[in-house]
Amino acid sequence: MAALVLVACGSAAGTPTTSGHHAPVQPDRTASTSKSSAAPRPTPAPYARLLASAHGTGSTGFVAAAVWRGQTAAWIARSSSGAALLSFDQRLVKLALHSGTVDAGASGWRHGPVIAGFERRHLLSAFNGGFKFSTGAGGFMSDGRVAMPLRDGLGSIVTYTDGSTDIGSWHGELPSAGRTVASVRQNLTLLIDHGRPAANQDCISCWGATLGGISNPARSALGITRDGHLIWAGGEHLTVAQLADLLLGARVVRAVELDINPEWVAAYLYGHRASHGPLTRVPIAPGQPGTPGQFLAPYSRDFFTVLTR
Repeated sequence: MAALVLVACGSAAGTPTTSGHHAPVQPDRTASTSKSSAAPRPTPAPYARLLASAHGTGSTGFVAAAVWRGQTAAWIARSSSGAALLSFDQRLVKLALHSGTVDAGASGWRHGPVIAGFERRHLLSAFNGGFKFSTGAGGFMSDGRVAMPLRDGLGSIVTYTDGSTDIGSWHGELPSAGRTVASVRQNLTLLIDHGRPAANQDCISCWGATLGGISNPARSALGITRDGHLIWAGGEHLTVAQLADLLLGARVVRAVELDINPEWVAAYLYGHRASHGPLTRVPIAPGQPGTPGQFLAPYSRDFFTVLTR
């Protein structure tokens, strides 16, 4: 369980220079799969299609990983150190916040502890949420229902009713005026803000209690680029500075650290064999133990899904 120790500590701000973790630059938002203008367009599949690159294991810059309606909806990048990143185009996909059976409870939520029903057809990806609620690291709200109170100033992943998601400090940068909020997941203060890493990135306890007190457990984060790409980053052996460096290399301007420690860091892409057939699960972070049921069976913790629009 990722626990939080609220202590005052920090270091001078600056761009991390840890080698081996710097991610390749983010792909152009307008990138799409190449097609000959003369060739007839095939009928799009009713679900996202994974490309061969989604199953790769070697180090690579951002490459197209999934196609939806003839356009690239997701990219993947892998570093030589074993970390991985996913990039999502919000013009084609949207984020959904799920409750778990324990955090925030199995009943009464629009998106519950298992990916099921209509959502499966639109499923492209899923990844872990934040710390356990008992750590006091932040709030949880979905469709007007509050599981943990939202706190001013904390890093917040805010999804609006139009399906778009932004990341920023609560009642600092977000929510945007005049927009209706669908869900909010908070976790600590921002890891990256205005394109700069947090000044206290070298304070181990400030970013959650690690198993055995090590500085580089499994870590994950979600960030956003200036042009609206959502970036998930994670790996099995990452310091806070290395995680921030990955995100900065992907041109992230604001980011929230998500959960840490091996049992709770996991991301997947999902391949569809048929409209109602079984899903192929592709683990993203090299060496990740994975979640029980890979989010397709009831899970105890909150998590996010990425769905085609």
